[in-house]
Amino acid sequence: MEAAWEELERVQTRILERLSKLELSHLPHNAETFPSSSPLTNGESDANADSVEVRLSNILRSNGVNDFSFKRVPSDYYDSPLESRRDVLSAASVHHLCKSIVLVNTQAPSNVIDCSDRNNSKYYVVVVQYTARFNAETVKNFLYTLNDGKISKKKFNLRLAPEETSIKLTGYEHNAVTCIGMQTDIPVILDEAIVKLSPDFFWLGGGETDLKLGIRTSEFINFVKPFIVSCSGN
Repeated sequence: MEAAWEELERVQTRILERLSKLELSHLPHNAETFPSSSPLTNGESDANADSVEVRLSNILRSNGVNDFSFKRVPSDYYDSPLESRRDVLSAASVHHLCKSIVLVNTQAPSNVIDCSDRNNSKYYVVVVQYTARFNAETVKNFLYTLNDGKISKKKFNLRLAPEETSIKLTGYEHNAVTCIGMQTDIPVILDEAIVKLSPDFFWLGGGETDLKLGIRTSEFINFVKPFIVSCSGN
């Protein structure tokens, strides 16, 4: 009898998940509403996998971004050197390969629990090059200055957020995180080195581990409106 109840609960859970996905598919795609994009399971069809690319493409186009490209990469992509990844994406250089990482301010005041204040958020997404070393201290100094020194520097301590927290906030798994269509409207920090790249078209995660997004830097900035901070070194 217990086994039968457990099986019934599993069936009900699967039904609820499908209903949730159907509801999300009818939500409008715009800058204000970012529907959830739960990581796909192995059993889902190629059509469902493609829906991530379609959803993000709709969000980009509806917000004036036209110069972008999605590309699927082989399963051994992250086991390959940067030069091989560059060639797979036809990127201009290894410096044009970037990643999005979710940071948490571990010393934020007790009243700062979410992302409602982009100047003093509990979480930030930082976009940096794979070839650069991220410097959390520069971001700390930037946020201190951004708040006109009214918040003690001791209240800023940016650290990599736990993976489960990153997934919950963005809706994307490790190596799939992108700034587009996140489940939570997390403020974004773009490393100034990326802005200086030539040509001004860089690559980052595309919502799935094997999906990458290439985008024109100026259009990315116009849509995402990130803070641009010099926060890395080579």
